This record gives sequence, structure tokens and C-alpha cells, in this order.
Amino acid sequence: MEKTSQTILVTGASGGIGAATSKQAAANGYRVVVHYHQAQDTARQLLEELHSVGAEAVMLQADLSKEHEVQKLFTSIDATFGSLDAVVNNAGMLDTQMRVVDMNADRLQRVFNSNVLNYFLCCKEAVQRMSSLSGGQGGAIVNVSSIASRLGSAGEYVDYAAAKGAIDTLTRGLAVEVAEESIRVNAVRPGVIDTPIHARGGEPDRPQRVRSVIPLKRAGTPDEVAHAIMWLLSDQASYVTGTILDVGGGR
Repeated sequence: MEKTSQTILVTGASGGIGAATSKQAAANGYRVVVHYHQAQDTARQLLEELHSVGAEAVMLQADLSKEHEVQKLFTSIDATFGSLDAVVNNAGMLDTQMRVVDMNADRLQRVFNSNVLNYFLCCKEAVQRMSSLSGGQGGAIVNVSSIASRLGSAGEYVDYAAAKGAIDTLTRGLAVEVAEESIRVNAVRPGVIDTPIHARGGEPDRPQRVRSVIPLKRAGTPDEVAHAIMWLLSDQASYVTGTILDVGGGR
């Protein structure tokens, strides 16, 4: 993959898929905006690692479920780098494993704010800057969805799965909307990936428990997902938009 000198925003970049994507982007010459919400220490560790290999990078904090904070984040990127060429919408969360019958409105609001609303708000700000209709130079957006959007996550995270289903629809709809504005929009759908998100759901060893139902018989790694993201952002995928790429070990 050819190196670039473009600017990329990775949301939820402090760990897991976000951190892996940030590192690969830096290795490919991107100026990296490391976004975090609460994980300041791990974001700073990532930033120091990027700087140690000569990458140009900054870390910026924002609660992406709040429109004014999203706007402030993108304005800060404008002031720092002057342009934005790629966005990876990765920030998200899941709550404790639970059946739908036991979920309440507060939980559902948290899950949808953190997994759907934030993607819409970031896509809006990105398109405003990238669109050829507003003088932009184009760009690429990759949304991180989940295989859960196809499988439903019964008995565990149906709310999270439904939120990721919304991201699949956002990806396809927005891709068609902005195709003539020099913007490509795609998504990756990771399967079971070995990241700390499972601990936040109450079962840190979940990747080991479910690996028997994965055709490749193992969990994926953040790097494997990041490779797919970087390909979708690259010129090698210049004729790819509105596509959802499964990275799920065959599920």
C-alpha cells in the first residue's frame, strides 16, 4: 500500500481496533487524530507510541453523543491540520449481557447514543469538509459495524446488534448520497475480536467460549480488522463504496 500524507480521524482510538487502526494509519504516513472519550491515559500511551515512530499525531477528547462536542472536535482538527481526508467511526460500547425483556429505556438510550447517534454526527461533519460541493477534496469514511447486525446476538446484546444494523443502513444510504461528491463510504463488520469490549459486557473470556462456532475456530485480532479498514480507505479500493466487508472468520 502506497504511503500518504493525509489526515485521518479515528474515533474511540485508545484501544482495540481503534488503536490498531491508528498505528497502521501512521505507518502509512497519515497524520493521525486520536480521539478518546474517557480513556485519557491509554490514549496518551498510544500518542506517545505514534510519536516514537515519527508519526504526526494529536489526541482530542469528545463525547460524540453530544453534537456541540462533535462540532468542537472537527473544528479542532481544522485548526490543527487544515484538512481531513479519512474518518474511521469506531467509538462505541455495549452494556452487560441481557435479554431484551430485561432492558430499560435508559440502557437503550445509552447504547443507541454511543453506537448510532455518534456515527451520524461524525459523518455529517466529515461530509461537510470533504464534499466537492462545498469545495472539499473528497475523502473516505469507514464505519465499524459488527457481525452482530446479521446474527442478532440473542440473549446477550440485541440492542447492540440493532444499533450496528443501523450503521449498516447508514453506510449504504450515505454512500449513495455522496457518491458524486468524491466521498466513498464503506463499513467493516468484525466478528468476535479479542479486545477488552467483552470484559465490559461482563464476560472477558467470551472469545474463547464462542470460538467453536466460528468456522476458523478462533477469535480475530484488532490488526486483522485494521488491515481491512486501511484497504477500504486506500486508493486500491477506489471503486468500492456502499460496501460492508465482513471480517468474521467465516460467520
